[in-house]
Amino acid sequence: MSTQQRVLSGFRPSGPLHIGHLVGALQNWVSLQESYRCFYAICDWHALTSEYANTENLKEYVFQMALDWLAAGLDPERSTLFVQSKVKEHAELHLLLSMIVPLGWLERVPTYKEQQQQMANRDLTNYGFLGYPVLQTADILVYKAQWVPVGEDQISHLELCREIARRFNALYGEVFPEPQPKTSRVPRLPGTDGRKMSKSYGNAVYLSDPEVEVRKKILTMVTDPARVRRSDPGNPDICPVFTLHKAFSTQATQDTAALECRRAGIGCIDCKSMLLGHLNPVLSPLHERRAHLAQKPERVTEILELGAEKARQVASATLQEVRDAVRI
Repeated sequence: MSTQQRVLSGFRPSGPLHIGHLVGALQNWVSLQESYRCFYAICDWHALTSEYANTENLKEYVFQMALDWLAAGLDPERSTLFVQSKVKEHAELHLLLSMIVPLGWLERVPTYKEQQQQMANRDLTNYGFLGYPVLQTADILVYKAQWVPVGEDQISHLELCREIARRFNALYGEVFPEPQPKTSRVPRLPGTDGRKMSKSYGNAVYLSDPEVEVRKKILTMVTDPARVRRSDPGNPDICPVFTLHKAFSTQATQDTAALECRRAGIGCIDCKSMLLGHLNPVLSPLHERRAHLAQKPERVTEILELGAEKARQVASATLQEVRDAVRI
């Protein structure tokens, strides 16, 4: 039996992944698989909490996400990669946990009202959307994960998970560890229009974009709005392109770009070309691996099926403990 501590994380398959996901999560996940027993779930049930009326592309999104994960360097020999709905224990634990979670706990989660406002064009008054954090808790606790890689906007969800674990343990005895956050200091990447990179804004550079498309998007990206002419000095501190430099370029390139921008020594196209010189070498091998895997869909399916089998072995053992503790 493995003595490695466990990590759980995942994404909702609601569309293609972009370079913000790469630096914000995937690169961190790849490094974690060196030292931890990692479980990474493609959370298709979570996608239904807001996309329940638009499921026609769900299976394709799952497949494309698996391609992105594998191309980014997640190794099925060192990490368990699986589709959430293929491990029914997630649903059973979600049901049992929902019996002990006070309604007020869910209503006070900050992202609950925030996301309702952000997606005001959809009806999100469903139980699944309100209970999203309980299912998320089940995803984590069913593997007794000690660590969860999270962004700052997910800290409140993880704290709720810890509260639910404490409540369960107080009611039925010690079954679950309280998972701890694993945060990484990564800048939130802006999209091509300067807003947060998001598929819903149409401003993302996707992992599946070919090099020519990446180049087109970067070269047309907005910069410091005060720099109207080539001779105008710029301010890299407010320039979206410079934020991408921080994520992909060497410190030497960042220093040069900042200095020359401030004294109008280079133009914005020059700065963007410098960025591409660092971004393309990161994405090129990913594109090659992705294209290779796309030619072998049966292999991708096999990886996810084997991952689900491994995940079920752990999850079923946890559920037996849970049933014994609850006395059902």
